[in-house]
Amino acid sequence: MWLSYVSLSSRSYALQNELFAKPNSPPPRRAGRTREPFGRLDADAALRERLLGYCRLHPGDIWNDPEAGHRVGVLDATKSDQVAEIVGEDRPCLLVNDPPYNVAVGSANTPSLSKQGIGAYMAFSDRWVRNCIDVMGESAHFYVWLGADVHDGFQPLPDFIIMMRDMPGLSPRNLITLRNQRGYGTQKNWMWVRQELLHYVHGSPDFAVTYTDIPKILRGYYKTVNGKRTENLERSRSENIRPGNVWVDVQQAFYRLEENVPGCYAQKPLKAIERLLLTSSKHGDVVLDCFAHSGTTLVAGERLGRRVLTFDVDPLFAELSIRRLENYRKTGRTGWQWHNPFPEMEGACDAAGTAGPHR
Repeated sequence: MWLSYVSLSSRSYALQNELFAKPNSPPPRRAGRTREPFGRLDADAALRERLLGYCRLHPGDIWNDPEAGHRVGVLDATKSDQVAEIVGEDRPCLLVNDPPYNVAVGSANTPSLSKQGIGAYMAFSDRWVRNCIDVMGESAHFYVWLGADVHDGFQPLPDFIIMMRDMPGLSPRNLITLRNQRGYGTQKNWMWVRQELLHYVHGSPDFAVTYTDIPKILRGYYKTVNGKRTENLERSRSENIRPGNVWVDVQQAFYRLEENVPGCYAQKPLKAIERLLLTSSKHGDVVLDCFAHSGTTLVAGERLGRRVLTFDVDPLFAELSIRRLENYRKTGRTGWQWHNPFPEMEGACDAAGTAGPHR
C-alpha cells in the first residue's frame, strides 16, 4: 500500500473453489515453483542493492513511452518542480494516489513504508496534495487510498480528512471501502479486512456509471411509471448491480493471481484501479499517479486507453512499473504471479537466501 471483481461466472466460481474451497490444505502444486522469488523489496537492503543495478532510471529521470505517451519517473511527490516536470503541459482529469500509510508494516519500519510522527506525516501529505492541485485539470477527480493505525489513534485517516478541509478547490465526494477477501486479526478483535479510498473532486468532472459482475437477485421496490406499476428490476438498465461505496467484488492481489508483482507489499488490485478509470475518466484522458509502486495505474491506463503519468521516489519501483508495462505488451499478462520480474538474476535470489515465504 504505497506509502484487479470476483466474477459470479462459472469460471470465477471454479477459480474460487480451487483457491479457497480447502482453506486448511496447502495450495495445489503446479509445474514450477509456487512462491515469490523474494520478500518485500523495501525491507531487504542487500537484495535492493543488487536490483538497483538493473534500474534504467535514476533520481530525477523520466522515461517517455514511445508507444502510448505514458511517462514514468523517479521523482518526489513533495517537490513541486518535479511534479510539474512530469505533467508538463498536460492537465490530468483523474488523479489516483496510494501514498505510504504511516504504519510500520509487519513490524518493519523501512524508508519506503515508514512510520513517523503524525506532524511530519501530515506535513508530507500537505505538500504532495497541494502539488497535485497545482497541476490538475479545471474539472478533475482526486482519489487517495489511506489507512488507519489501530495502535495509534486510527491515524492518519482522520487527520488526513481534517487536513483536506483546507485544500483549495477540492470538495469531498465519497468515502469508499474496499473489502479484502483475506485479512488479519486475533481471537480478541474483529478481522481487519478493509481498505479506505477517499474521493474528492475539483470543479465539476463527469462521472460514468459502471456495473459490477454481481447480478440483481432481489425484487421489490414498486413504483408507478407512466401509469404502469413496475418493480425495480423492470426499471433497471442492467441485470447487474452498480458498485456502491462498499466494494465486495474485488480480489486483492496475492501470489497466485496473474497480476501479482513479487516483492511489492499490498499492491492495489487492477480491477479497483480500472473501475476508477472507467467511472472518472474517458478514453484518451491523462491520469496522474504520484506513487507508482507496482505500476497498477500504468497497466490499467494501457488497457483502457488512458495516458498515465506516474512516478515513484524509489528507482526500483519505477523500474518494476516500466517492466510490468513492457511485459503486458509482450505477453498480455498483467503481472508475474510468483515468477521473477528480474529474470536476468534468476537463481541469484535463492543462492543469497532471499526467497520469501507464501503470502
